[in-house]
Amino acid sequence: MSDNKDKINQLFEIQEKLHKKQEALSNEISELRHELIRLKSAEAKPLADKEETQILNENLLDDLKNIASPATQEKPKIETAKTIVTPPATNQPPKSKSDLEKFIGENLINKIGIAITIIGVAIGAKYSIDNDLISPLTRIILAYLTGIGLLGFGIKLKAKYENYSAVLVSGAIAILYFITYMAYSLYDLFPQAFAFILMLIFTVFTVVAAINYNKQVIAHIGLVGAYAVPFLLSDGSGKVAVLFTYMTIINIGILFIAFRKYWKALHYSSFVLTWLIFYSWFLGKYETSEHFVLGSSFLTVFFAIFYLLFLAYKLVRKEKFNKGNSLLLVSNSLIFFGLGYSILSLHETGQHLLGLFTLINAVVHSIVSVIIYKQKLDDKNVFYLISGLVLTFITIAFPIQLDGNWVTLLWVSEAALLFWIGRTKKVSIYEAMSYPLMTLAFCSILQDWTTMYNTYLVADPETKITLFLNVNFLSSLLFIISFGFINRLNSNIKYPTLLGSWLKVTKLLSYAIPVILVFTLYYSIRLEIGNYWNQLIKESALSIQATGEEYASYYNNYDLKEFKTIWIINYSLLFFSVLSFVNIRKLKNKNLAYAGIGLTTITLVVFLTQGLYSLSELRESYLTQSLSEYYHRGTFNIIIRYISLAFAAIALTSIFLHVKEEFNAKRYRIAFEYLLSTSILWIFSSELLNWMDISGSTQSYKLGLSILWGSYSLLLIAYGIWKNKKHLRIGAIGLFALTLVKLFFYDISQLSTIAKTIAFVLLGILLLIISFLYNKYKSNMTEEEI
Repeated sequence: MSDNKDKINQLFEIQEKLHKKQEALSNEISELRHELIRLKSAEAKPLADKEETQILNENLLDDLKNIASPATQEKPKIETAKTIVTPPATNQPPKSKSDLEKFIGENLINKIGIAITIIGVAIGAKYSIDNDLISPLTRIILAYLTGIGLLGFGIKLKAKYENYSAVLVSGAIAILYFITYMAYSLYDLFPQAFAFILMLIFTVFTVVAAINYNKQVIAHIGLVGAYAVPFLLSDGSGKVAVLFTYMTIINIGILFIAFRKYWKALHYSSFVLTWLIFYSWFLGKYETSEHFVLGSSFLTVFFAIFYLLFLAYKLVRKEKFNKGNSLLLVSNSLIFFGLGYSILSLHETGQHLLGLFTLINAVVHSIVSVIIYKQKLDDKNVFYLISGLVLTFITIAFPIQLDGNWVTLLWVSEAALLFWIGRTKKVSIYEAMSYPLMTLAFCSILQDWTTMYNTYLVADPETKITLFLNVNFLSSLLFIISFGFINRLNSNIKYPTLLGSWLKVTKLLSYAIPVILVFTLYYSIRLEIGNYWNQLIKESALSIQATGEEYASYYNNYDLKEFKTIWIINYSLLFFSVLSFVNIRKLKNKNLAYAGIGLTTITLVVFLTQGLYSLSELRESYLTQSLSEYYHRGTFNIIIRYISLAFAAIALTSIFLHVKEEFNAKRYRIAFEYLLSTSILWIFSSELLNWMDISGSTQSYKLGLSILWGSYSLLLIAYGIWKNKKHLRIGAIGLFALTLVKLFFYDISQLSTIAKTIAFVLLGILLLIISFLYNKYKSNMTEEEI
């Protein structure tokens, strides 16, 4: 059945092409007939009528065969060459004109001529009006006579000059439309009913003429040209109604021709001009108090006309689905919705009906989709397209009628459903529609996070959000599940995308979907942790008025801010480490491995800088016991350091496993070893300062750091010699050089004599040991292992 429908559509296309060729051939035949008549009259010894007729018929038959079957045109010429009677050489027809010359002389000039003629008539009419040369009635009568005369002249020339005649007839019709409108709108010479009857007659005549001539030019110049009239809008609502009724009449004529003759260009022109005129009126002349019912009514009429024509093409003509008419349907629906939404939003009562209006749009499209489904068309894309519009308007209705998390949940659920249908049922348009919904859902959840988690900070304590047991986190969890489902389906090779023409877009989205999934999973938990500590910080606020002071001071437990920072960093280290472990054992995705290493490294750097600083602030708070009469300063301020160090160790392990499993190349191993050795030195230095601060030995921390760095350099060099790692040895030498610079230019000025002696002796011994190791194992350092 599907093959038969495809063949029928192909035959329709072939029929249209042959029809155009037939029209061109008819023009050539007419020209050839006239040329032969001219040659006959100039012939000194004219051929007999019978012989002339035979020559004409045989030549025309040859042309028809060449047009109908160009691939086989050589063979008939060979077979019939002997039977063709050729006129004498002295009577050969003149050389044919070039295609460009033919186009200009026979098509372009006459169209420009009729346009200039109409402009000239308009200029003359304007001059006579401005100078009161003739009365309004006389002007209208003369204009009608001009249009009717031009029309009659064009009809008379149809037999011999059909193309030229068509241009004159279309121009005459445009003049008659224009004059009728002027007679009614400007001069009130016609009653409303009579003006409509005249325009209806012109429309019917134009339909008949266009079909009779079989030329789009009549419909375009005659009817579409008449669209210039509504731009002369009047301020009165009654006359606006006349204009839109007039446009409706024109549309009906245009679309009847477009459907009957399958002239899609006429359909597109009517669509663009109709909505352009309506939108121009809405921007410049629309008044809610006067035009609400009028605007709503004609908006619905125009929408219905173009919608019904689309359905007629699909249901009656069985037209195949294509991008052009699908874009027209979607544009018509969105323009109707956008203008209708604007009209309602400006109305006092209508602004409360916006959600209902959106749902009505969905209902209309759903009814049409049911009708199309019952027709059992072989081309299911039409059904999918209109069903997609139903889902689109339901989607738009969510943020209009609902707010907050419900919008996000409905959008992401709909995106998952459309993506599933698009991939598993092989409906590419549904997959394409799911991508904007994913974007909307992601933007919506970002907005939810921004607004909902800040509510408690500006509201009463009754709005406190329970950790993980709140609607915000649950909606984030459902969002994660939906995107997890989409990502799993997207990576399944059993369901490839059908959007081949969108290869770059789908490839980009194949990266964007997992990125959104991971980001949402990470950030939803991070927000819960941050919000938990923010609530504790707010609850810790105190107003304390010291003795003898006039005003009270406000305090918060600032330890909680440091705990918040530490726990967010700890969570981040754990999250990206677990992500790396899962990827190593299960997913084995190289792109995710790159992302895991990068994100873990960044978080580790944040821990070494901001994290260790916050830990030092907690230690300082514990040691000083500031505001301890109001806030607890316990040993957990110290213990939290080692919990964080455990998370850092897990992060380094995850990076090491990734490098070992996925990136076991020399440059990656060298980069990891630099990261590891730098992290260890940084942590050891922080730990040294920590215990020196606890023990009260802060005065000698400079000396301690210098000795630590020198000792660490020695260990790195020893390890580099043992494992033959040149990069570690070079790094250790650089660290030792930095230690010496620190000793001479920073430490020495503030060290006591004993401290200086200890520092120099120890560093000197370390240098001697390093030199000894280099000399003893120099034979093992020729090349670095790979």
